[in-house]
Amino acid sequence: QVHLVESGGGLVQPGGSLRLTCAASGSIIFAIYVMGWYRQAPGKQREFVAQIPIGTIANYADSVKGRFTISRDNAKNTVYLQMNSLKPEDTAVYYCNVRRLNSDAQSGYWGQGTQVTVSS
Repeated sequence: QVHLVESGGGLVQPGGSLRLTCAASGSIIFAIYVMGWYRQAPGKQREFVAQIPIGTIANYADSVKGRFTISRDNAKNTVYLQMNSLKPEDTAVYYCNVRRLNSDAQSGYWGQGTQVTVSS
């Protein structure tokens, strides 16, 4: 019933910026869910990038702190990931995730992913 669609990925030079968007649709009370971003690079496991729970500050993986910013618009059922100062090691498929508080990301909803490639 719940569908998440990511967009905004692409090819960018090192040091460049991208903004990812995740739009949710279906039977979901968006405001009560934790919103997050994960990524998976070729040959690696999926890893946490950022999340923004209700009522608490956002938190980030150490590898992206100071460079990425997660935000949400509950009225539009949308979550964003602003990525600045991109590095080649940021290359991955980025997945949007929504979950209920006190639940694991794997038990929540996932989008199809959007490819981010950082290369010269």
